[in-house]
Amino acid sequence: MAEKILIVEDEPTLQETLAYNLKKQGYEVDATGDGTAAVEKARELKPDLILLDIMLPGMDGFEVCKMIRKDMTVPILMLTARDDEIDRVVGLEVGADDYLTKPFSMRELIARVKALLRRVKIMQQEINGSGEKHKVYKTQNLEIDDTRREVLLNGSAVELKPKEYDLLLYLLQHKGQVLSRELILERVWGWDYFGDSRTVDVHVRWLREKIEEDPSKPKRIITVRSAGYRFEG
Repeated sequence: MAEKILIVEDEPTLQETLAYNLKKQGYEVDATGDGTAAVEKARELKPDLILLDIMLPGMDGFEVCKMIRKDMTVPILMLTARDDEIDRVVGLEVGADDYLTKPFSMRELIARVKALLRRVKIMQQEINGSGEKHKVYKTQNLEIDDTRREVLLNGSAVELKPKEYDLLLYLLQHKGQVLSRELILERVWGWDYFGDSRTVDVHVRWLREKIEEDPSKPKRIITVRSAGYRFEG
């Protein structure tokens, strides 16, 4: 069965170009140029991936991303007209998995689409093939239930974005080890991720705000100068 991609782009020519090229790759494609309609279509179609423009009439791409993230973990590739770091950071903060700056080549876009879809498949295969009914990690007052993708701190649920969860799990699985930003980026985001190591720093900061008693003086996720990060539990 063909994988479904939802295009959310209000510029008609680009929307048509994206749809044409993705259909040529064998994907099933639906499209809209309206933010509110995008949220409704995402809930109805349950696509395998969403291409989401930031600049949309009415509800912008950031708000659309936040709304979709309340219901599903579908990979979201944001499209931005500016090479502006604040756009990228905000996009990641609201739950986007990757971003692409306009103008871009169709070859690069398709490569990123394939990379995101491939990463989801690998994760699903690992879950389905693990053979374990329940996998729980515990360290002091922090608990991760990897079967449910649930995090508890002092017995209370901690709301994490998908990549925050993946990062925390990877750090915990390698407790006590010094992990470079590049290694974390490769293992958590994938070797074919197109971002840079600042993405790791941003997500570490967000994690600290949620699991550290004092984020300004972290005792769990330790920065190792010129080396990376170490998880101490």
